[in-house]
Amino acid sequence: MKLSPVDVVVVGAGAAGGIVAEQLSLAGLHVALLERGPRLGFAQTRHDELYSQRTTVLGNAFGPDDTHYVRLAEGLDGKTRRVLPSEGAYNNIAACVGGGTTSYGAMAWRFMERDFRMKSTYGTPPGSTLEDWPIAYSGLEPFYTKAEWEIGVSGKGGANPFEAPRSKDYPMPALPYNTEAGVLDKAAQRLGWHAFPIPMAINSITYQKRPACIACPHCVGYACEVNAKNSTAVTVIPRAVATGNCDLRIGCQAKRIVMANGSRAASVEYFQGQTLVEQPCRAVVVSCSATETPRLLFQSATQFHPHGLGNRNDWVGRNLQGHAYCGADGLFENELFDGLGPAARIASCRFSHRLPGGLKGGALMGNEFIREPYLFARSAIPPGAPRWGAEHKRYVQRYYKRSVSLRGPVQEMPVFESRVRLAPELTDFWGMPTVKISGHRHPLDRDVARFLVARMQEWLTEAGASRTWTSLPGEGVSGGQHQAGTCRMGNDPKTSVVDANCRIHDLDNVWVVDGSVHVNNGGFNPSLTIQAIAYLASTRIASALRVP
Repeated sequence: MKLSPVDVVVVGAGAAGGIVAEQLSLAGLHVALLERGPRLGFAQTRHDELYSQRTTVLGNAFGPDDTHYVRLAEGLDGKTRRVLPSEGAYNNIAACVGGGTTSYGAMAWRFMERDFRMKSTYGTPPGSTLEDWPIAYSGLEPFYTKAEWEIGVSGKGGANPFEAPRSKDYPMPALPYNTEAGVLDKAAQRLGWHAFPIPMAINSITYQKRPACIACPHCVGYACEVNAKNSTAVTVIPRAVATGNCDLRIGCQAKRIVMANGSRAASVEYFQGQTLVEQPCRAVVVSCSATETPRLLFQSATQFHPHGLGNRNDWVGRNLQGHAYCGADGLFENELFDGLGPAARIASCRFSHRLPGGLKGGALMGNEFIREPYLFARSAIPPGAPRWGAEHKRYVQRYYKRSVSLRGPVQEMPVFESRVRLAPELTDFWGMPTVKISGHRHPLDRDVARFLVARMQEWLTEAGASRTWTSLPGEGVSGGQHQAGTCRMGNDPKTSVVDANCRIHDLDNVWVVDGSVHVNNGGFNPSLTIQAIAYLASTRIASALRVP
């Protein structure tokens, strides 16, 4: 079935796609916004820990589902296995209107200035493809500000002494500290580590006619029951539809971008249910995620692009990154848990780009979101403690309110061999080839993690912990919900997929706007950077399509 033409097809209604759709709609373009998943909110997903986006024991409340999707994962031993979205090796990201922003923890970090100049700062470590971005922090700063005000971020400008310059303060004050954060703040002051409130895409006051956070403990992994969490599903996407220029279509699985010739796209084919639909357009924006975007580009191969769109030099799907998460846990004699969400309230950037020896990059250190009983009982157990039986139950009962966890998303060194590739030997529900994920983590990431967890133990001990222990990232390929890097931006088509405006180098009217364009993923949750880039790219796309 072939439809009447539109100006732009945006594939993916997540953190970036929702913004692009809104901005182009406001510019007067007619947009078809395709989302493979449904529209979900609190009424559909509710508070079910075993079905949340963090604990997928009973499946993924926000998708993707195990019926329609499957992938291959290759381990460090070279063995390949079939994995479903409810399994960790799938590296899933939510499939619904709003994407991961519907259920994310909503940390809203700006990258630091050095994050955009990693090669200039550190050189290129052997075994990595570390490179500078083609844009500087200063060029992205106005769009960070726009994202903070358009999406809605609470925080305290200047509280982080290491943050990059900003032109405007946050639109909302920071969320107040809970009991745990208050204790950690005093300990950080004694250590001289400059702790501060975490910037959050969560309303601390009424904002854009939506209420303030009610401090519900069910935050990360869930939809917000009062819409105080600023997902694109409740911010930019409704505004895009309200223009009358944006047609949001749910349950639409993209099949391929149809090319008119070697340089111009003519349409997008997608399945709605089992019906194949073709949507002609003037331009295509791919915002599917760092694992699904390469898949769509691979599936769109033509005689002019036999290895997939943008893949003339074999960079599509390469440099898959997430974060090398590390952490430390501590047990206390006094109860510090007060049940006030989102719980992750305090952080320090003392060791971001301030590491000793040959260590590079770094990470923030911040307290963890609330771990509900199942996740706590599974993950917050010190070495040697029983993991089942009566003694295990007694441990959980005593320490559930007396434990504190610190975590840090270590900035990864990009690795060419960490990748997403097409796997024609395995097909999904629609008979389309799925993908295979393979690769390894750079050893420097674990070196940085070792240093940081020791600092986290210092922080916990200073706060009064009687016992601490640590966790380090594995050696396997990274990805997960912070996935990035597989269509990196750059000035040289030989070593990148898109240019500084997010347009695929050798194509006239196809853009990639999501985390896959990240040259590195910073030492922070990437959502705000994804959104800032979406605002930047939208201005370029509108200009290219000759909109005043």
